[in-house]
Amino acid sequence: MAKKTDAVSDGIKLVIVESPTKAKTIRKFLGRDYVVESCMGHIRDLPQSAKDIPEKVKKEKWAQLGVNVDKNFEPLYCIPKDKTKVVKNLKDKLDEASELYLATDEDREGESISWHLLEVLKPKVPTKRMVFHEITKDAIQKALKDTREIDINLVRAQEARRVLDRLVGYTISPLLWKKVAYGLSAGRVQSVAVRLIVERELERIRFKKSSYWGVLAELSKDGVSFESRLQQFKNQRVATGKDFDGLTGQLTAGKDVLVLGEKDAAKLSADLKSGNWIVSDVEEKPTFRKPAAPFITSSLQQEANRKLGLSARETMQVAQKLYEQGFITYMRTDSTFLSNEAINAARDCITSKYGKEYMTPQPRSYAAKKVKGAQEAHEAIRPAGNQFQDPDETGLTGQQFRLYDLIWKRTIASQMVDARQKQVSAKITVGEAIFGASGMTIEFPGFLRAYVEGSDDPEADLAEREVRLPALKVKDAVKCAKLDPTSHETKPPARYTEASLVQTMEKEGIGRPSTYASVIGTIIDRGYVRKGGTALIPTFTAMIVSKLLSSHLTQYVDLGFTSEMEQSLDHIAEGELDWESYLASIYKGPKGLRAMVDNQEEKINPDEARTMSLEGMDKYKFHVGRYGAYLTTTRDGEDVSASVPDNESPADITPEIAEKLIDQKINGADALGKDPKTGLPIYVLSGRYGPYVQLGDVSPEDDKPKRASLPPGTQPEQVDLQMAIDLLALPRTLGTHPGTGKEIKAGLGRFGPFVVHDGDYRSIPKGESVITITFDRAMEMLSQPKKGRGKAAALKDLGAHPDTGDQIQVFNGPYGPYIKSGKTNASLPEGTTVETVTLEQAIGLINEKGPAKGKGKGKAKSAAKAKAPKAAKAAAPKKSLKSAETAADKAKALGVKKVVTRKSKKK
Repeated sequence: MAKKTDAVSDGIKLVIVESPTKAKTIRKFLGRDYVVESCMGHIRDLPQSAKDIPEKVKKEKWAQLGVNVDKNFEPLYCIPKDKTKVVKNLKDKLDEASELYLATDEDREGESISWHLLEVLKPKVPTKRMVFHEITKDAIQKALKDTREIDINLVRAQEARRVLDRLVGYTISPLLWKKVAYGLSAGRVQSVAVRLIVERELERIRFKKSSYWGVLAELSKDGVSFESRLQQFKNQRVATGKDFDGLTGQLTAGKDVLVLGEKDAAKLSADLKSGNWIVSDVEEKPTFRKPAAPFITSSLQQEANRKLGLSARETMQVAQKLYEQGFITYMRTDSTFLSNEAINAARDCITSKYGKEYMTPQPRSYAAKKVKGAQEAHEAIRPAGNQFQDPDETGLTGQQFRLYDLIWKRTIASQMVDARQKQVSAKITVGEAIFGASGMTIEFPGFLRAYVEGSDDPEADLAEREVRLPALKVKDAVKCAKLDPTSHETKPPARYTEASLVQTMEKEGIGRPSTYASVIGTIIDRGYVRKGGTALIPTFTAMIVSKLLSSHLTQYVDLGFTSEMEQSLDHIAEGELDWESYLASIYKGPKGLRAMVDNQEEKINPDEARTMSLEGMDKYKFHVGRYGAYLTTTRDGEDVSASVPDNESPADITPEIAEKLIDQKINGADALGKDPKTGLPIYVLSGRYGPYVQLGDVSPEDDKPKRASLPPGTQPEQVDLQMAIDLLALPRTLGTHPGTGKEIKAGLGRFGPFVVHDGDYRSIPKGESVITITFDRAMEMLSQPKKGRGKAAALKDLGAHPDTGDQIQVFNGPYGPYIKSGKTNASLPEGTTVETVTLEQAIGLINEKGPAKGKGKGKAKSAAKAKAPKAAKAAAPKKSLKSAETAADKAKALGVKKVVTRKSKKK
């Protein structure tokens, strides 16, 4: 024991972080006295299923909830099976340590992880909490000196949030199972997000299009052409889009404007063409544009969605990797603040890259963004360190490079001078009409040299372009080269994108920026929302569920109530509110959640709950059933129904589409023709997952005839007999690969058309057809590095392993570059890069690692088998036997072909 005590007193200092990547980065900045280990996120959580619940409490009525609501809302924490090894490793390391540093993230979630580690590991050595918002040498060394205690208020706030989410979700979800469909879920934030998306869809349904016309002139002066639009006629302003109500599509009441029809516009175009066009007014004014503040979590998610096409979830995943590798500061923040260190680094970059004229005389400071319930106020998201690494010098690739580049540019731009622009507007009179023209020139680009903020509206990007007008003066004559009537239609409210949904949730104080990514991911994964391009489109399930919750549990999908809940959770974090009292006020009592759900359950008729009507489609009812959405109506006094394909959105379905679905269900589709080989009819049909072609009819002898989906973008009316035959013939063989002798095929899969060779897939680009693609084109595609899903392309080919013959390649993985040979992987040592690693080094690393367990092959496998000592072989069955749980498993472990149990022997 004395020996162990000495070892502990002189032992290592254990540092625990959340992820292997973060651990690997921090190790570089600590000496040999420190051991850095990863806890792989939370090591404890509320039970996820019945099997996680300990036997001693399984019979308790609150066990499934995972929260003892009768004992101060005490959470039932369990260590998941996949974390038992992690916990054991940490305990073993702690036995050898003289000090413990908890270095998890400094937000609520990170504080909670540290608290759980403390509760589970029960350290008997000095324990310190170290926090930092960037992983650089200076930041880590400073954090080691400035340690603190765990902030129990932050822990309680996170615990209250977790328990509240569990109470809401696990209390309301069973109601949806009983009244709508089994497996549906509700959530404190997710249900409100779904409601926002559903309400926007209802606005689109209520919207009625209006048309109006204008007149566009192509004018010129001194050889310079420019456009001008009709603004006024006979002293009355001509209506434009802004004069119509954005929700109804109709002209806003009380507007005194002239709404032109097609004939009016055509007549004006003909009458004015030959008139005298004279400049009647010219106005010039200088304008200034200021740069946007550095990124916070929500603005990063919005801009990455607009500029890079990344979802909120993808943005946070990539940002997490950048942070853990030491490239950016912590990515969960509500603060636009930049430290002096960051400001100086940005100003140095501006001077060296753009010149002193682009740098502000004094550093810019940004006031804290006024977000409802702003919290977790660290520094803004920026490049890490006191010298910002140029994106081109980071060695980053793909999404990591693009996101780092975005963050770098936004940070640099925030310290640059304003853009100076000149706006020119001119009015041109012809007869009783006045036309207007406007132009904009950039006098000095300022911050625009580095960064232009994105927009949700593609048309708005046009405003960023320079529009130059010729030099115009009052009374100048201009020539009219062309005069055309222009048709316009009011547009329904745009569906939410991930960027605009995040913006609205932040504005309303719904959830927290750090949770937006998981909330949006959840509502998509659970079938409430699908993506159409960048738009978030609600399914009929979302419409039905939102209708039920809005009618019967109104406050739990109310924006104000949900925002107040967030504020209460913030008060708990600040130590101003007792979390147990707050949870009791939400859950218990006659007006609490439990009583409210019990009361409403009796009032909800399941058939009514599963049914809804759409404005303008009074003949039809829409329902959600076990197999998805369907519609019902009456034909000749009989009730009829038809499935609604998943790709039909509530706002876009029309009576014509509904009639077509019903007709197809009653009469069956007309055959395109007959298959020349089988003589069977071929149909184009629509199902739950979209349109498809089918060979033959469904019959007792063949209840699953051959089917093939239509390629993305192909409409049913575009399909002819030959195309249908070709689709049913997929996958088709294009030829044999000259190097391997294996077939190359073209087919249509879940993610669209593809070519494949020996398990290596390539997506066929848009504009090319899976039906007509050639062998040569397939070979060309297969020769290119792989992009997107599936296997990643190798960063570097080093050559063949001398023993196994397997190729040795370098790949980029979630924890950095690694070497792969056959089934064996090995990380690159610290200090070795993709560019500097050699074949000899790689062979050594692969040999040290040995073949992957159970998957080694070739000479390496034979050699390993030959060298295995007999004692090891003899011990193997014993080890297998220990883990075997059935007689058959034991028999297999011992090499026995058959075991007869007592029960089977009696038989």
